[in-house]
Amino acid sequence: MTVLSSLPGDAPAARGFRLTEASLRRIEGFLLPVLAILAGMALFGLFIALVGKSPAELYGLVWRGGFGTAFSLENTMQRAAPLLLTALCVALPAQLGLVVIGGEGAFVLGGLASAWAGAHLAGFGGAGILLMALVGAGMGALWIGIAGALRHFRGVNETISSLLLAYLAIALFNHAVEGPLRDPASLNKPSTVPISADLKIGAIPGLDVHWGFLVGCLACVLAAFVVGRTTFGFAARIAGGNARAAAVQGLPVGRLVLAFSAAGGAAAGLAGMIDVAAVQGSANASLVAGYGYTGILVAFLARQNPLAIIPMAILIGGIEASGGLVQRRMELPDATVLVLQGMLFVAILVSETLNGRLLPRSLLKETTP
Repeated sequence: MTVLSSLPGDAPAARGFRLTEASLRRIEGFLLPVLAILAGMALFGLFIALVGKSPAELYGLVWRGGFGTAFSLENTMQRAAPLLLTALCVALPAQLGLVVIGGEGAFVLGGLASAWAGAHLAGFGGAGILLMALVGAGMGALWIGIAGALRHFRGVNETISSLLLAYLAIALFNHAVEGPLRDPASLNKPSTVPISADLKIGAIPGLDVHWGFLVGCLACVLAAFVVGRTTFGFAARIAGGNARAAAVQGLPVGRLVLAFSAAGGAAAGLAGMIDVAAVQGSANASLVAGYGYTGILVAFLARQNPLAIIPMAILIGGIEASGGLVQRRMELPDATVLVLQGMLFVAILVSETLNGRLLPRSLLKETTP
């Protein structure tokens, strides 16, 4: 077993301290995204200073607009709700070493399919909401499952195929909303037939936040349990380390690829359904809001850890929620927060080069049990 021993000259209280390599990696897994976020914010602060604005004022407004009051915190949680699920669309396949970035396609088609189903479920109440959720999740699972199947059966790169499928999904969505599924009563903004009031998802008692936020948090906890505490998740992580060796050992690599791809797509499709049932009330152009793409950033900030997705989604949701305040107070474009998100994404990608190098391995020594 690899352990970290106390160095010569350490204080007596520190002697005998031992740290396994697995624990060291967990520490690095926590420090890397934190340092990346700080570096990205520092770089963005420099950019703001170069355009003649105060970085301190900007970050003060980001805090106030995203987390400083009860209203802003509720707005942040509302914005974080879909990100929790679209980030899982990236994080779950990543357990097998797959880089799936087409969650936007699963999101919009999940919303479209659930809106179509909801148009036929008026009066079903809670059962109707459940059926809409199954339809939306099923559509998302099918769409991302295609990328997994192409990777497994034909060796097609899942990053390229999932991205192209996302563009195709948006085109199909626009065609359906503006064509065969369009509500004749929708004039200036084409949309599907609105769902009935009994199919809409309300707010969590005491909060101005819909139930989708809680559903997303529970989905992240469930995903963490499956990945970290079940033989199925263990097999996926083994296959992600070396798929060929896992196949030689008899692990069902193909089924794992299909299952985790479909599970990620189901999460994104469910997010689309929740956006329809809790926010939009129908499938329309507002559904194509980039939640699937922002979910990529959240998943990478969380380093594909389902539990870490929760705080990272709240962080990104808070940054997005502060965009309007930053625009009004500092006379900056509303897209300023998008630039900040982009710099955070670049910082987290660069930080991966430090993976395994942040803490010196010279401190580790091999001992024989």
